[in-house]
Amino acid sequence: MSEDRSSWLERIAQILQSEPKDKDQLLQLLQDAQQRNLIDLDAINMIEGVMTVSEIQVRDIMIPRSQMDVIDREASLEEFLPVIIESAHSRFPVIGENRDEVLGIILAKDLLPFVASSDNSSFDIREILRPAMIIPESKRLNVLLREFQTSHNHMAIVVDEYGGVAGLVTIEDVLEQIVGEIEDEHDMEDESDILPAAPGCFSVRALTPIDEFNEHFRTSYSDEEFDTIGGLLMSAFGHMPKRGEQIDMDGLRFTVQRADNRRIYLLEVCPAPEEDEAPQDHPADQAD
Repeated sequence: MSEDRSSWLERIAQILQSEPKDKDQLLQLLQDAQQRNLIDLDAINMIEGVMTVSEIQVRDIMIPRSQMDVIDREASLEEFLPVIIESAHSRFPVIGENRDEVLGIILAKDLLPFVASSDNSSFDIREILRPAMIIPESKRLNVLLREFQTSHNHMAIVVDEYGGVAGLVTIEDVLEQIVGEIEDEHDMEDESDILPAAPGCFSVRALTPIDEFNEHFRTSYSDEEFDTIGGLLMSAFGHMPKRGEQIDMDGLRFTVQRADNRRIYLLEVCPAPEEDEAPQDHPADQAD
């Protein structure tokens, strides 16, 4: 092992002293180190993630405007509390007349004193609003992560070139580009790959083996070319799908609920609507 380590360090020195010094050359060196058991695969993936975030823009990972869980400023506590409980998020944009008018951010924990009180007649959502962090959809993720750290914000509202709200992004969304999916207590806890979700729908891990998927949904997808349902969908999409993208196959509608720029993590599977029905949007999981 000592000889391997010495040889590896010598190669590092040679690369750092030679031209050109590019990312591909560095990645090749790291992959070689992993094959020699000098660094593990998880570390390689995180290093690649760190190198990638400088090339990814917010628009590539944001939760689209149509899938944002928001609170109307005129809504009473009793009206919007079920939304907070059902979604289980910790932060929510508060809007005015429409989604382009984001007045601020409300934290679920700030509502606890009012929920515990028997008299909420004096509740005014404006009194607990926090300023919203506004960013352009072209911002690079490495810059955004630094701004999250310095401002202590965990959520930002994304606007397009015309100033309209395009979506939102959280610090968890950025970190997942580096370390992979971050599961919390609201993600799938059961060891099963397929769990009931909305009526008639199921949450399905993208790594579910195709034969297991076929058995559950009585489908007949081939597993000759792909082992998992995620791999099959990647081929069907023809590109790396973003959160919220949908595709219909053999009577089923697949909605991407969690994904990053490298892989799909979680899907929602529902019966596809009849051909004469307009497609329905299925809100994707909004990160905390």
